[in-house]
Amino acid sequence: MDTEDDRTQIDPRANPWAMLAALPLFSGLPKSVVDEAVTGLEWLSLPGGRTLFEAGSPADAVYFVVSGCLGVYGPGGELIGRIAAGETVGEMGLIVSRARTASVRSLRDSELAMLSAATFERVLLGHPEAILRLARLSVNRLVDREREHTHEIVPRTIALVPLDPGIELASLASQFVRAVGRLGRVEVVGRQRAGSHSPRWFHERESQNDFVVYPADAGDTPWTRLCLRQADVALLAARGTDGDAGWMRPLWQDGGLRRAELLLLHETGIASGAAARWQASLPGIRHHHVRGAADFERVVRLLTGRAVGLVLSGSGARGFAHLGVVRALREHGVPIDLVGGTSMGGILAAGVAKDWDDAELVERFRRCFVDTNPLSDFTLPLVSLVSGRKVGMLLRRELGDIDIEDLPLPFFCVSSNLTTGRIAVHQRGPLWRWLRASVAIPGVLPPVFQGGEVFVDGGAMNNLPVDVMRASGRGAVIGVDCGMDRAFTTDVESTETPSVWKLFGGRSKRRRPNILQILWRAGMVNSATATSERRSQSDLLITPALESLDLLDWKGFRRAIDIGYRDACERLANGALTQLRKVYAPDPLS
Repeated sequence: MDTEDDRTQIDPRANPWAMLAALPLFSGLPKSVVDEAVTGLEWLSLPGGRTLFEAGSPADAVYFVVSGCLGVYGPGGELIGRIAAGETVGEMGLIVSRARTASVRSLRDSELAMLSAATFERVLLGHPEAILRLARLSVNRLVDREREHTHEIVPRTIALVPLDPGIELASLASQFVRAVGRLGRVEVVGRQRAGSHSPRWFHERESQNDFVVYPADAGDTPWTRLCLRQADVALLAARGTDGDAGWMRPLWQDGGLRRAELLLLHETGIASGAAARWQASLPGIRHHHVRGAADFERVVRLLTGRAVGLVLSGSGARGFAHLGVVRALREHGVPIDLVGGTSMGGILAAGVAKDWDDAELVERFRRCFVDTNPLSDFTLPLVSLVSGRKVGMLLRRELGDIDIEDLPLPFFCVSSNLTTGRIAVHQRGPLWRWLRASVAIPGVLPPVFQGGEVFVDGGAMNNLPVDVMRASGRGAVIGVDCGMDRAFTTDVESTETPSVWKLFGGRSKRRRPNILQILWRAGMVNSATATSERRSQSDLLITPALESLDLLDWKGFRRAIDIGYRDACERLANGALTQLRKVYAPDPLS
């Protein structure tokens, strides 16, 4: 049954004059201009997914979106902009007499009013104020499109689609709606309530709320199709122990889903290989591991661009300061929704991605790097000073044989691909192997050879991969740089190596860098300039004061943690926490 609100909707076709007069293009223009435009209006309905016009087609009309939403697509088929209700599309082609420069399709069931090229020219192009307004609207649209192109469009309508009838959709929707409700007003529209309403009814739901959630059927039904048409994003809910997309696979492969992400539901721990199985069935799909309410809140932040990403730099033993920073962020209530890093920062970030608490992080890394020297398995220096077997063994022992995509939090690490001369970003595959590549300091540890290519320490090219995190478009980025301070100094004046007797038999207390220090620092120094640029891409930059610690001072473990914790707390106390909260915990009423 329709509510009173439903019965009082205004039908634009019943009062087209009011509809046009309310549009920015016509608002304030003489009544005679609006009257003439009204007489030339034609009406059409465009189901979700249908094309309005293709790039290269003749510009023969201008369209006004009455309800629904249209998408603008670039030459590669990517969504580069949206045309919401009350906006126009197609006018620029008429003004400059050129073919369409982009394709436009309906993102959901939409109703449009159309003016032919002849009517448009007769009514508007002869009116100077209308031409000025057209120019302003076009400029604003270009600015908005550029903003949307650099930031992933935030979804406001979300379809929850169970891929299996056994999934408890009511419980799933309840937990998801509770998490979405922290960010604004949300309404749930189910099959029975939606009934056979027109696109204008759905438009009213979207206009009156910040978010609208559509629980779909567990199968390819008319209601599921409608949900997918209405939704900016479809969340496909699946059991982590399964791996067959079934009826959804053809829709995914045929491009029937504009944007979809996978919710992998786990009753206990994350099932090994879960993400890989589903990615084989739905290639290229993003996924989220969901074990409880906290994971739903993280998913919502990721979907809406309100997540917090943490990036940890390479820095040798100084990287232990990252553990202090993580502790400070957690104590101040800052969520860590996705994490990545380089070299030692990548290893520490993996511990965060595994959901280790502060005590477990400290214990495991103390065991790996303080109780034993990971660089003590020296070998014949044909490729490197150490064999790398000990580092690989420690990584596998502490992190296990887990794939990156099965980590509870989204994670990446970077290495330097010497074969291609480019940075390699690792988001899939064996975690320990790609961490071993990320920490393969040239000359110290042997490279990792994979697929005919050679990978070494990521710090050689990108020691603070904030740019990689920023490209995900998921929200704010915290960069922690522990590697930019002066790495080591010397009080020796020399151009050659002294004799062995002087090196080991003398009593000189002069500071002379050893070969490990030199190779480690040489592997990082080329990325110093780029790191300065990437620092500026952080929403919050934390740079612990670590000048007193050497890159290989494993025994400085506790001191580094304390410095990282102290400096992070100071940064958060100086207004940074308030700014971060505006991202991940905004006031819904503001």
